[in-house]
Amino acid sequence: MDRKIRTVEDVLQLLDTLFAPQADRWTADAGTWWDGFYADRSRPVPFFVAKPDENLVSYLDRGLVTAGRALDLGCGPGRNALHLASLGFEVDAVDLSPAAIAWGRERAQDTATEVRFVCGDAFSLSGTGLLGTYDLIYDSGCFHHLPPHRRISYLALLEQHLAPGGRFGIACFADGAVGSELSDADFYRQGRLEGGLAYTPESLRRIFSDLTEIELRRMRDEPPESPRFGEPFLWTALFGRDD
Repeated sequence: MDRKIRTVEDVLQLLDTLFAPQADRWTADAGTWWDGFYADRSRPVPFFVAKPDENLVSYLDRGLVTAGRALDLGCGPGRNALHLASLGFEVDAVDLSPAAIAWGRERAQDTATEVRFVCGDAFSLSGTGLLGTYDLIYDSGCFHHLPPHRRISYLALLEQHLAPGGRFGIACFADGAVGSELSDADFYRQGRLEGGLAYTPESLRRIFSDLTEIELRRMRDEPPESPRFGEPFLWTALFGRDD
């Protein structure tokens, strides 16, 4: 007889299993899924480019974010982590995919840039050896692959690891552009995430209401020759922690 639920985390792990048969992109097996995704580096995937997000560059240029300790969540091959490190940040970058981490480390070696790349679960940072707080936590493309119940884990990560006075930046699927617009309940009814969840500005403001909004806008479209990455199907937002 299975009577194991005692904590909130027990409930979250049970809900995780509702999606596991589809091996969706955030489950315990997600590293394997993403390894296959990153296997062919020549694929025309927009975010395979070695360019930082245009909004992140803008935050830095305008002084909205200043150098310090940074955490790149779901870092992929490390394009944003490497940019931050080149500007003097002490950067930790975490991803579930060994292939993505290996690619990021190669890029760091090729550019003589120092980033600590770690393969592991961002919701269990202590298990990856990443400890303490960060002046900047940045997420470009991780949040929209989480099932609704894991927003609880995500907010707990910010509460624990975003330093007082720190900044949280995010880029995620925009409503009306890309990603699924099903209700949260419908994802559980069908047992899959349809490649990612779309968000409205209002939902992002509500989810991150414990933080102070600094800027929320669509990502600007950047031409192929631009040194920055920009796709208008994404929302970008910057929040601050006041305490």
